[in-house]
Amino acid sequence: MKKKDHRHKVSTVEPGSIAEELGIEPGDFLLAVNDQEIEDIFDYHYLINEEYLTVLIEKPDGEQWELEIEKEFEDDLGMEFENGLMDDYRSCHNKCIFCFIDQMPPGMRETLYFKDDDSRLSFLQGNYVTLTNMSEHDIDRIIRYHLGPINVSFQAMNPKLRCQMLHNRFAGEALKKVDRLYKNGIEMNGQIVLCKGVNDGEELRYSIEALGKYMPVLQSVSVVPVGLTKFREGLYPLEPFNKEDAGEVLDMIEHYQKIFYEKYGIHGIHAGDEWYLLAERELPEAERYDGYIQYENGVGMLRSLIDEVEEELALREKDESISHAISIATGYSAAPVLRQLADRVQEKYPNVYTEVYPIVNHFFGERITVAGLLTFQDLKEQLLEKNLGERLLLPSTIVKSDEDLFLDDYRVGDLETALQTPVNIVKSSGRAFVEALLMEDGEVRHSQIGEVNKYE
Repeated sequence: MKKKDHRHKVSTVEPGSIAEELGIEPGDFLLAVNDQEIEDIFDYHYLINEEYLTVLIEKPDGEQWELEIEKEFEDDLGMEFENGLMDDYRSCHNKCIFCFIDQMPPGMRETLYFKDDDSRLSFLQGNYVTLTNMSEHDIDRIIRYHLGPINVSFQAMNPKLRCQMLHNRFAGEALKKVDRLYKNGIEMNGQIVLCKGVNDGEELRYSIEALGKYMPVLQSVSVVPVGLTKFREGLYPLEPFNKEDAGEVLDMIEHYQKIFYEKYGIHGIHAGDEWYLLAERELPEAERYDGYIQYENGVGMLRSLIDEVEEELALREKDESISHAISIATGYSAAPVLRQLADRVQEKYPNVYTEVYPIVNHFFGERITVAGLLTFQDLKEQLLEKNLGERLLLPSTIVKSDEDLFLDDYRVGDLETALQTPVNIVKSSGRAFVEALLMEDGEVRHSQIGEVNKYE
């Protein structure tokens, strides 16, 4: 087997950093720290924490520099690398019955089809991993560096059922790795993608009770409904949940929340927002989300937004001088909530008129109701003849992070041209929502997603 190259190419050097002072430049290669080769980003960050370092650098012409560094503990050197992980990304070897990537149409950009199952991305980006791709060496390093939290895609705690769901005969055995993480105090978060007739009902009850034994080291577990597109030919036959199903799931989760809170001081198990929308139930109060620990997994997003809008409006006086019409496009599931919030803004600003347009997802199929999977094509088709007012607002989840790119590779500018209306991408905060409706954020700046809200 060819030995892996542990040279890491420097892509940027921060001005005024230790690296710049030492003459390290983009294009240089990092070879070692304290005479140790760097396997990946975790080795790097662990080793550079020390106050006294020896760093081996290779210049593009092959000349090697051994640099001795004295610094404050945990101070960064100020350089980034061409490969952010400093190693190859590990792809998923499972064939999960619920995998969303398997339900994607052909012809989309290549990166959308990559299935990652890399524990390192769990720490760096919050990705959920199945543990089937994790070696004992990986576990040893996590324990050694005391990394955390690690996000685990559990799906089922019945080993046999987990093997079936992941189509991997080692998937049940992989759960034993959780025991090692737990015994060594490695914080974890978990996820269960619920599939009707598979891991719901009594299997869900079993999983929740089994996972409860790992709390509070296991900080949280989210339960989210499986996403089903129209591209499921040849895949495991899964059916969508209905209102009654959602109510049963919520009853079970809320039952165990009380138990875990009494025992551990955390609610532990959390339902994705979609369950409450499907069941047509009131969203839980903020306290039930344990600091919104599962926010990025769609748990508590709507409650947080509602509360933040109310807080923002409470700081404002009624104002009839602001007068305009504006529009919002979003997924079917969140549309009623955004309609409610727009009405609350209008109570303070009577002459601000907002139209909320729920967009049917024809691209992936009508069962997909979240805003994050809407495309340019569906937006254009369904908004073309609509009264959009002075501006169209879209939630930030609808475009690629830090870019103005839709899933179908069109840009926000393309939508503006098609609709002949300015389009604003709005961050998912209450203040950003209110400011966007009042057009307090100035000119439309869709090309700078992170700067939509000028006050943040």
